[in-house]
Amino acid sequence: MRLRLAFLLVAALAATPTLAQPPAPLQMPKPYRKHIIAAAHPLAVEAGLAVLREGGSAADAVVAVQMVLALVEPQSSGLGGGALALSFNHARHEILAWDGRETAPAAAGPDLFLGRDGKPMPMPDAAIGGRPVGVPGAVRMLEALHRAQGKLPWDRLMAPAIRLAETGFPVSARLAAAIAVDGDRLRGQPAARAYFFLPDGAPLPAGHVLTNRPLADTLRAIATGGADALLRGAIGSDIATVVRNDTNPGLLTTDDLAAIAARARPAVCGPYRALLVCSAGPPSSGGVEVLQILGLLSHFNLQNLSDVDVTHLLVEAEKLAYADRALYAADTDFEPVPVRGLLDAAYLTARAQLIDPDRANSDPRAGNPDFSDPALAAALAPGLAPGLAPGLAQALAQQELGTSQIVVIDDEGNAVSMTTTLGDSFGSRLMVRGFLLGNAMVDFAFVPERDARPVANRVEGGKRPRTSMSPTLVFTREGELRIAAGAQGGERIPGFVAHMLMRMIDFAMTPQQALAAPHAQATGGETELEQTPSAPGLAERLRARGQIVTLRAVDSAQQAVQVTPDGLIGASDPRRDGVVGGD
Repeated sequence: MRLRLAFLLVAALAATPTLAQPPAPLQMPKPYRKHIIAAAHPLAVEAGLAVLREGGSAADAVVAVQMVLALVEPQSSGLGGGALALSFNHARHEILAWDGRETAPAAAGPDLFLGRDGKPMPMPDAAIGGRPVGVPGAVRMLEALHRAQGKLPWDRLMAPAIRLAETGFPVSARLAAAIAVDGDRLRGQPAARAYFFLPDGAPLPAGHVLTNRPLADTLRAIATGGADALLRGAIGSDIATVVRNDTNPGLLTTDDLAAIAARARPAVCGPYRALLVCSAGPPSSGGVEVLQILGLLSHFNLQNLSDVDVTHLLVEAEKLAYADRALYAADTDFEPVPVRGLLDAAYLTARAQLIDPDRANSDPRAGNPDFSDPALAAALAPGLAPGLAPGLAQALAQQELGTSQIVVIDDEGNAVSMTTTLGDSFGSRLMVRGFLLGNAMVDFAFVPERDARPVANRVEGGKRPRTSMSPTLVFTREGELRIAAGAQGGERIPGFVAHMLMRMIDFAMTPQQALAAPHAQATGGETELEQTPSAPGLAERLRARGQIVTLRAVDSAQQAVQVTPDGLIGASDPRRDGVVGGD
């Protein structure tokens, strides 16, 4: 789906505020002049840089980075998962949104995650094995992105991952820790047990050189046969067989695998201060949430406020955005999602009036956005008049995990921000031909209806589950790229991205400063503060305003690149072992 930035900018931009002076920099890196990559593992960044140095595009580099991540960071993303991406063509000032989200098998129905007693299954029972496996969409999406914007041959982009899979790579401390934490679940699956553990049953230690020849063979097949080699033929047959023959069997068939297509969907864009922020639309709730949070914050002059004031306003805005998500967010091929209404300036102004700067909202509820968008007419239930919201029930909260983020800007100023996932850490724990299958189906609502009203994100055959992935690009009023960003973190992703952008835009923080800043999150009525030395004091001041506050460790994984007059400045979340590289 193509969006002309000039049109959007003329329609939506607000006045520029005077930015506050930034805090002292955290060891500012030298800007890169040609190209840049930020991703979760040094070997993946190295593979992407080699592609860019050969004249490859941002799209080429993203493909190479993802294939290496499938090998070296298998707990987070890979061939058996899904992804969402935004790409920017600098010469045409054009943005495209790419949907590689997983799809439910055709035979899946609303009772997929209900037990015999009609109650929702416990998450551990639902999330492991064949039941939660949907049709993986990441490779099909990357193939479509490469066909549209790639420069180098497709098979060249598989080469780094194939080489590393054959010669071996050192297991990182993070991967070793993830294997140890998830040991019992991984040991329950024979292929995963054979791959992630030593012969004596001990989890692989950090530094162990690990090879994966089955994955090398799979990547060779993809190199010559494209996504069809993964989703059809012998590999597709193996995927379906493993899923259906598991002790917790799933419904995936070879017909389901063959049918998935890369989807071009509209990006969602909206103003924040003097900039235009664009992100992924449904089936992601993330982009709408990011824009809602920022749209609500735009009603306040944050620069003149104290830390407790800004944190209070941020979490209050998050509460309202997450309440709307719980009621309305779903796959627009199956449910009318009022994206235009949720982002309408008048709606956000009305919602902003619910934010009391001195008192917490203890019962945040969804609003009543306009459903009169003509694009929704065909999706409305029979007999429901345009402009009226369908009677929906709010989805119950569910945890999301197991994601990675990649940001690339190439020599020509083209950019790709991609969020890629297996769903949970290590996905379903099922391995086929050297790669893990995701468990994205658990992102559907387990309870399909409440009080005789349907939940928008209920399971349906062919439907794509709601996700929080929020790959984001930010532009000036002239349509020039200024920020490319995204985050890992499940349902917390939209808050992470909005917080990051607010700090960079309102307070002129560098990417390093913004990503290192402590987190504050409110995905419901409770506020979470990242455990830092200053957190207890901030928590007490928030509690005085009625906030219910908990302190917790935060293992976020954000990536950001800023385009400046001096060059490209990138940052990778200091809480993880991601890196930035460029020339």
